[in-house]
Amino acid sequence: MEDYNKIIESLGVKFAKARHIRILQTVRIKNVYDVENTILVLYDGDVKLAGNDERVQPGDLLFIPGGKAATITYGAGEPKNISFEEFMTRRESYWETLSDSSNVGRVPNSFGLIAFEAKVFDSVNFFTSLDIPPFFIKQHSKLGSLIHDILKEDFSDEVGRGRVIRNKTEEIVIEIVRHILKHRMFVEQLATNSTYFKDPRLIDIFTYIKNSLAGDLSNKQLANVANVSEDYVGQYFKMLTGINPQDYIEYQRMEAAVTLLRTSKKSIRAIGHEVGYKDTAYFCRRFKMMFGIPAGKMRRRESLMIG
Repeated sequence: MEDYNKIIESLGVKFAKARHIRILQTVRIKNVYDVENTILVLYDGDVKLAGNDERVQPGDLLFIPGGKAATITYGAGEPKNISFEEFMTRRESYWETLSDSSNVGRVPNSFGLIAFEAKVFDSVNFFTSLDIPPFFIKQHSKLGSLIHDILKEDFSDEVGRGRVIRNKTEEIVIEIVRHILKHRMFVEQLATNSTYFKDPRLIDIFTYIKNSLAGDLSNKQLANVANVSEDYVGQYFKMLTGINPQDYIEYQRMEAAVTLLRTSKKSIRAIGHEVGYKDTAYFCRRFKMMFGIPAGKMRRRESLMIG
């Protein structure tokens, strides 16, 4: 357990959004995708995950790791099938965002949702690095209470609101990790992670990539950072992480682009250049391929899932 304690201690957790949502019509959204982790608790109605036949009861939770696409049905009865892009364009037709803290958990056909980052050494998305699918958590009262508390705090203007939300978001991350360990889920992935997060050369590569998205990220340069041969660095990286370095670099560039689109007024061209794409058209094609929506539509939403 000591290795997992070290990983948790190294995690930088950042709250992104909280929402209380009422489902207006039954809809199946294909390939929902976000760079942030999302956990939702069902208050009333139905939520289904494609490929998972579990019967979901009010009080059950759904966890979706950042970087994992999922097809999700919200509501009971025959759903309307839509693409993620259509949902983002006409979300108000399918969901209503509620803001009365006294109604949290009491509205028919509703759920609460929290989105957050959890990065090891402020560089690597922990749950993304596990390469695990979305999964349900059955009747976890503590997680449900934490989400409820964050929603109520987020709707308030009380002194210390941000600090309370930050602390409770960190508790959510710890409870998810504890649940995974207690139920011995994803044992192989956890064992791999606990190994490579102890490798200082790999951590140096992660940190260099994070700080040099617009710079030289060739295998030759990564080899210099890790002090291994250029011929070996790609194999070394993939052996420890399961992906090749250039795929990891593209994901990091796109994640940075999402953050800039949500938080800055820079042009799409400028954002593409800032994260390492000299060709704006190529950047836009890759962005649409990864997220399922154009970069311009991302800009009009604060968050892919819940903006």
